[in-house]
Amino acid sequence: MPALRVRDDRDRELVFLRPPQRIVSLVPSDTDNVKALGRSVIGRTRYCDGDAPAVGGTKDVDIEAVARLEPDLVLANQEENSQKHLEELARLGLPLLVSFPKTVIEGLSHLARLAKILQVDARELLKRGYHVAHAPPAGPLKRVFVPIWMDPLMTVNAHTFISDALRLAGGDNVFADRERRYPLAAEQGQAVPKPAGTRDTRYPRIALEEVRERKPEIVLLPDEPHAFTKEDAKAFEPLQAKIVFCNGRDLCWYGARSVEGIPRLREVLR
Repeated sequence: MPALRVRDDRDRELVFLRPPQRIVSLVPSDTDNVKALGRSVIGRTRYCDGDAPAVGGTKDVDIEAVARLEPDLVLANQEENSQKHLEELARLGLPLLVSFPKTVIEGLSHLARLAKILQVDARELLKRGYHVAHAPPAGPLKRVFVPIWMDPLMTVNAHTFISDALRLAGGDNVFADRERRYPLAAEQGQAVPKPAGTRDTRYPRIALEEVRERKPEIVLLPDEPHAFTKEDAKAFEPLQAKIVFCNGRDLCWYGARSVEGIPRLREVLR
């Protein structure tokens, strides 16, 4: 078999002489993707499903534990895993594939890349996924507010996977145009914003009054990354918007999860 050359989302080239057999996943989405492709992992994070040994969390990876497993593929994510740990894994010479999908289509493209690496026929799964990603929502988009954290209150702008999944489900992100401001006082309207530089501006910290001004029709409360509760929901009752809960995995996990997750979100927002 000729060598397979692929590039990850950091434009790093990986070369495979044979399909990987010993896979460590540092991302719950990718652990799910590997399973959807009919394969299994030998190592995972504590947040991933499955019985494989845990090698820490997404932000506190046990580098030595990963190395001891002698993986021939390590799946990571630029956003979910820390740069320090990814650099340590790369220095050890481990075959590290870093993903960073910001849209549902990019998540499906990553799934297709993974299927190619593993030499799995995923055409039917991908066909269903691309159909979901290209199917227009029924009716006009509804104005939706999606918080991702409660204290401090945080949301997402248009340049996130969550916002794209919301759009495909029939929701118009009311904070699509809002960037995170630095320093914190600027977020609170108490200082002039300073240039963000290389810092991530996609997850603004907001006040409830700012949400009220955006007049959402629906407040969508996922159960991850923050597990919103009925008690949390009381804080949003003054908005006079419909409050609904959803499975956070349908909203946040990229790849195979979108195939069934986006249709479920459409039902939630209907």
